Amino acid sequence: MSREAHVRFWESPGVRFPRATRLPLHRQKQRFERMGVSIAVQTLADQVAWATDLLRPVWRASMDAVLGAVIMHLDATSLPVLDDSKAGGLRLGSLWGYVGDEEIALYLYASTGKKHGQREGELGPADMLAKRKGYTVADAAGIFDTSFRRLEIIECGCNMHARRYFRKALDGGDSRAALPLAAFKKLYAIEDEIRDRDAAGRRAARQASSKPVYDEIVAWAEKYQPHEPPSSPLGTAIRYLLNHEIALRRFLDDGVVPIDNGIVERLHVRAALTRKNFLFAGSDTGGERAAIAYTVLGSCQLADVDPVEYLTDVLPRLARRIRISDVPNLLPARWKAARVAR
Repeated sequence: MSREAHVRFWESPGVRFPRATRLPLHRQKQRFERMGVSIAVQTLADQVAWATDLLRPVWRASMDAVLGAVIMHLDATSLPVLDDSKAGGLRLGSLWGYVGDEEIALYLYASTGKKHGQREGELGPADMLAKRKGYTVADAAGIFDTSFRRLEIIECGCNMHARRYFRKALDGGDSRAALPLAAFKKLYAIEDEIRDRDAAGRRAARQASSKPVYDEIVAWAEKYQPHEPPSSPLGTAIRYLLNHEIALRRFLDDGVVPIDNGIVERLHVRAALTRKNFLFAGSDTGGERAAIAYTVLGSCQLADVDPVEYLTDVLPRLARRIRISDVPNLLPARWKAARVAR
């Protein structure tokens, strides 16, 4: 049977990756059996362990690259983990997703949702932010408050979150939210128009076109805030906008700063799809291996690299052992650039 018959691809914006990566191992075993191949689940698990252990140096290099990026994004998604000591046998862990300069993805597994890692060697978001300097894009969750008080970090807000609160108000029947939503729509239309410009060009366009629109949104919110109950959907949206105005407006003053945190939230789609199928990780070790896999697949997606082609080339090279100084060149974006250059 041809390779194309064995591997069916799921089309994702800018990249292809195997449909099988979304399936738990027992369902992959059933698929192989339909092809006439019998493979034990334990054998498949051993292959996952082998591959992710080999890829661990690439994962570490991804961490260094993300921390050193001009722009770093971060956001979390949950990952249930088997734990017999907990009611129901499950504990809720976290997958923290990071993106550096729109080309390098990183996932870190944490055994809890706390801001600091609770196990030896585990890094929570506060632990990562303690290593970070420069522009950092995130939502306004309280878990980041202490970290963003450091002068070395420049907090950049997520306008997608701000817009989402007004959408909830409109969906709840408050037609007044239509006005700020229309303004946000205009802001995003401007972003689409200037996407291919350099940083200086984006800043100039934002100052000329986006800043007046944002000024109107803020003025509208300030007008309504004194008369709107803080707990109402519209009051919540207004409070979020005004409380985090400085961070939310950061993109207006620097062309390298994005308008939102969408790039890392979109990476979570893969985690959500696979979690829907496998439901939980079998252990903290399984969560760590999932983070390594999501790191590599996410970086392939951002760099528009076929992960099958990438892994076919990189895994044998890692198995033969390479110098640590050469590992950063195996990051998917750099790997692709080297192949194009050749």
